[in-house]
Amino acid sequence: MTKLSVNINKIATIRNARGGNNPDLVKVALDCERFGAQGITVHPRPDERHIRYQDVFDLKKVVTTEFNIEGNPTPDFLELVKKVKPEQVTLVPDAPDAITSNAGWDTVKHQAFLKLTIKELQDLGMRVSIFVDPVAEMVEAAKETGTDRIELYTEAYASNYLKNREAAIGPYKTVALLAQKLGLGLNAGHDLDLDNLKYLHQHLPGLLEVSIGHALICDALYYGLENTIQLYLRQLENFDQ
Repeated sequence: MTKLSVNINKIATIRNARGGNNPDLVKVALDCERFGAQGITVHPRPDERHIRYQDVFDLKKVVTTEFNIEGNPTPDFLELVKKVKPEQVTLVPDAPDAITSNAGWDTVKHQAFLKLTIKELQDLGMRVSIFVDPVAEMVEAAKETGTDRIELYTEAYASNYLKNREAAIGPYKTVALLAQKLGLGLNAGHDLDLDNLKYLHQHLPGLLEVSIGHALICDALYYGLENTIQLYLRQLENFDQ
């Protein structure tokens, strides 16, 4: 079964645009769970332009599904996750001024750093996933870091899906099979939506979790949040991994 983790960064962006607490981020997270989401994802950034560090503490108190915190493992981020101890930490190498994540780790170049960081987090009881591009060398080196899972960066798949979906999924299927062989858990995320999610799910063996935020929140403007979550869950049904 592939789980749906809803990234609620965009809810925080809307709240922050006007100040105050509308929409209420905690209530939205609880509603997402009530509507069927199997996880909640947040990606706090140093400038707190959407998710604030206090939000992370507030959410930890109430989230009953899997709580996944993504981010660049800066000292401040690592201090935060060590205090909160979510079920999963996803390490992403995004620059402080990045609008959104835009590349996976060079797991060869950053091997030593990732090994040390991952072990620290695992020793505190957290599962660790690292963001990687669909490149065999990066997946093989990811195995050497000791990470529990990798999260495939799916922007290239999403960008090319409408042009040639078979070609778009090819590199991802190859590294998904490699991850299985290496004993790595497999997550995926970035630019996944109601058009391309089902095909990705059908062709990535061993896919454990997808993290979706921007497209899901945009769809919710038209379909409503409860219906939208159900629509996404349906894309993850009826396929025997």
